[in-house]
Amino acid sequence: MGLIVDVFSARSDNFGYLVHDEATGRTAAIDAPEAAAIREALVQRGWTLTDIFITHHHVDHVEAIPELKAAFGARVVGPREEADKIEGLDELVGDGDVITLGETSFEVMATPGHTLGHVVFYDRAGGHLFSADALFSLGVGRMFEGTPGPMWAGLKRLRDLPDETLVYCGHEYTQSNARFALSIDPDNAALKARAAEVDSLRAAGRPTIPFNLGADKKANPFLRADAPELARHYGLEGADPADVFAAIRKGKDNF
Repeated sequence: MGLIVDVFSARSDNFGYLVHDEATGRTAAIDAPEAAAIREALVQRGWTLTDIFITHHHVDHVEAIPELKAAFGARVVGPREEADKIEGLDELVGDGDVITLGETSFEVMATPGHTLGHVVFYDRAGGHLFSADALFSLGVGRMFEGTPGPMWAGLKRLRDLPDETLVYCGHEYTQSNARFALSIDPDNAALKARAAEVDSLRAAGRPTIPFNLGADKKANPFLRADAPELARHYGLEGADPADVFAAIRKGKDNF
C-alpha cells in the first residue's frame, strides 16, 4: 500500500494533482486550480475527494475551493501565514507540521518568496514533493512577496532532500526555464541534457513532470546560486549566494 499520484492539466498551464492513499481510499487535491478538471480526474479514477491541501493564496491555486468543498465536504488544509487571504480553510499548518491522508504523512515545509506564506508538502516515505510555485523544473516562482535571502534558504532546504525525490510543481514552465538557464550556464552538461529531454517531451505533447530532484540540483541555476560559475557570470565572485540568487531571479524576470 502506498500513495498514487494522478497528474492532469488545469487552466492554461497549471498542473492538477490528486493523491490517493491506497490503504484507506482517502484522496486529496493538491491545490484547487480548476473545479472541472479536478472533477473529471476524480471520475476517471473512480475516487472521491476527501481533502484539499493548499500551498499558497494565488487565485490559480485556490479558485475551486468553494465549489469542491460544497460538493464533497472536503477538509481544506492550508498555510497559517496566509489564512487571511484564503477562504474556506479548515486546518492551518506551518513549517514543521505533519498532516495525514489516511496512512500517508506529509511534512509541511515553509518556502517563502513567491508568497510570504508559501508551503510545500513532502511525502518522505514515498519520495514525493509537491512544490507548487516554490520550485519548478529548471526554475523557481517569481519572487512576488519575499526577499532573496529567505527564498534562497527555503530552496536550500528543498535541495537537501534526497536525490531520488520526485517533484510535482505547479506549472508547465520547463521549456522556457531551460532557455533562460542555458543563457547563463551554457557549459552545464546536465542542463543541456535536460533541455534536450524537455524539448523531446514537449514535442510529443507530454508533460515534463514529475522531475527528479537529483537531476535538477545539477541543472537548475536557482538551486546552484552558490556555484562559482554562476557568480562569475554576474560578476559577483565571492558574494553571498543569496545575492547571486537575486541576480539570477532578476535575470529571469527580464529574460
